[in-house]
Amino acid sequence: MSRVQLALNVSDLAASVDFYSRLFATTPHKLRAGYANFEIGEPPLKLVLIEAAHEDRGRGVRGALNHLGIEVADVEEVDRAATRLRDENLAVVEERNSVCCHALQDKVWIEDPSGAPWEIYVVTDDAPAADLRDPSCCTSTAAAATVCC
Repeated sequence: MSRVQLALNVSDLAASVDFYSRLFATTPHKLRAGYANFEIGEPPLKLVLIEAAHEDRGRGVRGALNHLGIEVADVEEVDRAATRLRDENLAVVEERNSVCCHALQDKVWIEDPSGAPWEIYVVTDDAPAADLRDPSCCTSTAAAATVCC
């Protein structure tokens, strides 16, 4: 199963969790300080909320996007995506065994022409014991992917 991921910066996590819980009629799969993760069945969506200071986030769409992603079922799909994207002459940054967004992941990053970061990833451990990183871990640019989390 694949699903699109949308990671948003939010200035009020509690209000945002309440809003998105009502919008999608579900509760977060994972809730941590400064972080919420929804696994929505319909439409198939991984919605991630990352708390950002109001002065950094602002109002409206400006500052809303943290990153985009496609969650895939296994590491082989990540590897196939990396090969396909390289064959398309896109700059791919690989990240393996990284603790990011409170999960152990293998992923690849690319950027669209305007710099919007996309990750193709698989969660290999949803609750790693070494989950010691900043809750606002996910990078906002693929160029900084090596410092994600």
